[in-house]
Amino acid sequence: MGCSGGMKKTHCRIRRALKWSVAVALGLGPIQAESQTRPAPPSAWNQSAAADYLDGRQRWWSTWDGSDRDHDTSCVSCHTTLPYMLARPALQDALNESGPTAVENAVATGVSRRVRLWNEVDPYYPDQTVGLPKTSESRGTEAVLNALVLASRDAHAGSLRSDSRKAFENLWRLQFTRGDETGAWAWLNFGLAPWESDGSAYFGAALAAIAVGIAPGGYADSPDIQEPLALLRSYLREDLQSRSPYDRVFGLWAATELPGLLTVEQGESVLGLLEELQNPDGGWSLSSLGPWQRQDGSAPVRVSDGYATGLVAYVLLRAGTSREQPNVSRALAWLVNSQDAAGHWPANSLNKERDPTSDRGRFMADAATAFAVLALTEADGPGE
Repeated sequence: MGCSGGMKKTHCRIRRALKWSVAVALGLGPIQAESQTRPAPPSAWNQSAAADYLDGRQRWWSTWDGSDRDHDTSCVSCHTTLPYMLARPALQDALNESGPTAVENAVATGVSRRVRLWNEVDPYYPDQTVGLPKTSESRGTEAVLNALVLASRDAHAGSLRSDSRKAFENLWRLQFTRGDETGAWAWLNFGLAPWESDGSAYFGAALAAIAVGIAPGGYADSPDIQEPLALLRSYLREDLQSRSPYDRVFGLWAATELPGLLTVEQGESVLGLLEELQNPDGGWSLSSLGPWQRQDGSAPVRVSDGYATGLVAYVLLRAGTSREQPNVSRALAWLVNSQDAAGHWPANSLNKERDPTSDRGRFMADAATAFAVLALTEADGPGE
């Protein structure tokens, strides 16, 4: 994705600055980094099979008893639904689809319903049945996820709808304005890494920033959100160096969508760290991006996986890294070569050993497949 069309000039400058810092981190220099000579983008992967896998898994999730919520809705999962709604539109052109699938529309309809009935729907996990402080955590988490799902939908359509504006209103009302988490939101913590564990509030705040940044119609410049947006920027920028690599990846992603979020020096630091953590085969391992320990005492899986590799490759591309840069081209090659015949990419639970063929065991593959699709379609797109 280049700096053409409606992209703001300040956004482009940040993207170019971060692109330059990639070159510095790799020791290539700005001239080589700005080269317009690009190899053929990766294409030897099965887009149709990936779409079928993602559609099938989201259909399953929406009918699974564990995802059922009141008012005929389902919760938006960080492992299946959210990645699906971010990635599935990227396959429309490759598959000659005229618009969102029926599955996408069903998700958006359910999210919109919960947004409109915000004061009537139950939280994902009420205090009365799960214990304190799950109501607060549920509301904060859902507010962020709702805003991101609807903003992503609208970004593809080109205009911000009324239900999306309502989702953002719900979001800002629940933002912390004092204390250690000022600028962030209460976030679900079930001790399940990487999305619902200690420190996951940063992940949630980064998602909120991404939602604001991608919302069409200049939403990020709306006068009435500048004060809470300043708190969010401060939260994401502060102490970035001390956060896990996983958090820093999401901070960098947010910076590609929301101008001025990180300094060039902070972006360069993240890019250098990711270069150090890349495996010799070109991929990344999720277990290397955080301090997580499995609950069942089993050894963490250190091999490259689709979620970490897809996520990091996608963020590097969004940050302006050329797809012919060695670290990115090796990551893309790993992704092309690692797609299963059934359409998905491999990934492992950070929490316990699971049967990868079970429904729960596929949660990580759901996220892996979505981010592999995002990375590969981003690379397949037009160069700068």
